[in-house]
Amino acid sequence: MPERLTPPCWKSLWKLWLAAVVLAGLSLAGCQTAPPATGLSPAQVAVLKQEGFALTDEGWELGLSDKLLFGFNEDLIDAERAANVQRLGRALKGAGIERLRVDGHTDDAGSAEYNQSLSVRRAEAVARLLGGAGFAPENIEVRGRGKSRPVADNRTAAGRSENRRVAIVVSVE
Repeated sequence: MPERLTPPCWKSLWKLWLAAVVLAGLSLAGCQTAPPATGLSPAQVAVLKQEGFALTDEGWELGLSDKLLFGFNEDLIDAERAANVQRLGRALKGAGIERLRVDGHTDDAGSAEYNQSLSVRRAEAVARLLGGAGFAPENIEVRGRGKSRPVADNRTAAGRSENRRVAIVVSVE
């Protein structure tokens, strides 16, 4: 007659089974997939960081409020700032970045329709400079954001000035 397992033996088997499950779980944890690739190489990310871009929900963004401000009701870029945009474009192009988005912004003075149009013209002015730095026009998306995304308080002259800007965005996809 076969020998029956006694309760102490069940305890040993239970511990052995539990240890096997824990080890299997730990083994599988080591096989997790890597986080999704950003589509940018480490060298490209390094250039973006060096140029002052910051990772946001929309991609790597350079808010040009400190570097590229527009005067009230203006969409023209002075020669010094134009040279900076072209230098930036050459640096990005040299890092192998091929696609950009340029978002134009305004302060809250004026009608929504006018500010939308002005923000597009500002973005187009920067896009033309980036095109001169080697970016194909079809690889530059231009968006006018109007007064919808202020970075500063529009109740002050200094705040309104900061909101008259362009942002350059490099997508992570």
